[in-house]
Amino acid sequence: MVDPTSDLGEDVDEDNAPSCAACGSKIIQSPTHRVVTRVEDGTVRTQHFCSDACRTDGDADA
Repeated sequence: MVDPTSDLGEDVDEDNAPSCAACGSKIIQSPTHRVVTRVEDGTVRTQHFCSDACRTDGDADA
């Protein structure tokens, strides 16, 4: 898994790229990439979204 805090233009191949939690698309060098981090029961949960629209869809499912 790629460090979600890494720079945007960093080389990331499709095998290591995160997938959007809403639509499943691989997120590669996307300026609209959003990461949502939550703590649930003492465990950190991270979700990646390819756009704000997918993030809104993903929040609706939570």
